[in-house]
Amino acid sequence: MTFGSILETIGKTPLVKINRVKPDFKSQLYAKLEGNNPGHSAKDRVAHYMIEKAEQDGRLKPGGTIVEATSGNTGFSIAMASAVKGYKCILAVTDTMSQEKKDLVRALGAQIVICPKFVKAEDPRSYYSQAKKIAAETPNSLYLNQNFDLNNGMAHYHSTGPEIWEASEGKITHFIASAGTGGTISGTAKYLKEKNPNIQIIAVDAYGSVLQKYHETGIFDENEIYPYSIEGTGKTIIPGNVNFDIIDRFVKVPDKESALRCRDLARNEGILAGHSSGASIQCVFQLEEEEEEIFDESSYVVCLFSDHGSRYLGKVFNDGWMKEKGFLNGHAYHKNGIFKKIDGITKVHTQLQTK
Repeated sequence: MTFGSILETIGKTPLVKINRVKPDFKSQLYAKLEGNNPGHSAKDRVAHYMIEKAEQDGRLKPGGTIVEATSGNTGFSIAMASAVKGYKCILAVTDTMSQEKKDLVRALGAQIVICPKFVKAEDPRSYYSQAKKIAAETPNSLYLNQNFDLNNGMAHYHSTGPEIWEASEGKITHFIASAGTGGTISGTAKYLKEKNPNIQIIAVDAYGSVLQKYHETGIFDENEIYPYSIEGTGKTIIPGNVNFDIIDRFVKVPDKESALRCRDLARNEGILAGHSSGASIQCVFQLEEEEEEIFDESSYVVCLFSDHGSRYLGKVFNDGWMKEKGFLNGHAYHKNGIFKKIDGITKVHTQLQTK
């Protein structure tokens, strides 16, 4: 089989059974391996689809510059598509972006501007503000704006959703994925719910993100915001691509346990996946521990693994980084979250039981 360019190889990623990480799991547990895309993440679908839509409606012209605010994976996918299509690429990225991701996007010819992650979106230093500023000052440029361009979600409605439905032969009962910009989970969920409205859509959120509380109360609470480590999970804004009506529930997971799940996946399943993928598996553990009846023998659970673990060799797969974060002081797992105010900052403390 031959392809006209690397972009034609995007999609059709495998659905793989998870066996040894949770051998006592009474349900069927599968992972949608988005790291098998050519750019090693689900964001390949988004970048390609959004760029093609922008070309079709005239917002993106030959020789133009694509600008985006990104925590990493979207940036790589945009840089890859830009290289193939002959566009310049400027990315405003956060200072939490791994060194591997920075090196990768630069290798594809992209220019990056590093911005602080945990400042308000309207702060001129934020990566959102910087992306808008760069686009305004750059002739023949387009700010893709993945958080609010609904083509983000439609990319997954037209590809990821149908792939999961077909691969599971319509047996899927639960879909679990991280919520960041919201495009992946909302677009996939829209397709799956149209096929079977009883499918449970569970969004994984991070402690330090505002999404879960907004979903449950409709309140944007800045007191929820504080630094966290999981990339591609959670938000400090409310993106237009998060379809809260189609998501049944949000579950917050801790940084540490999510990182340890990544290592478990590598050592027990041979799957090298990123931090948000570990978060999805951690979500399964928490749901089963907190609600014994949520899964049964007929359940068919699909976790979306957003990206490849090679992007995290300097983080979750690096002992030095893990020790620096305090993540290697015994292999522990989450039981329940306890919120406590420390020096005016809301932090999450978890009761841990050592294996």
